[in-house]
Amino acid sequence: MDLNNIRKMTDQEREAELARMKQELFNLRFQHVTGQLDNPVKMREVKRDIARVKTVIRENELNQPEA
Repeated sequence: MDLNNIRKMTDQEREAELARMKQELFNLRFQHVTGQLDNPVKMREVKRDIARVKTVIRENELNQPEA
């Protein structure tokens, strides 16, 4: 996932995308354990995408003034 696309998303879209990616990572781990995973590199890619989304969420939290 492209970082610019993540930054263009709304907060709700980011949270939904994060939940979707976490579910995907869970499924990939399950496939890995059962020996059905064809491409183990996909797990690394999903982990990095999750980190990107979390980073943008945290950046937005820090940039908002305290109320």
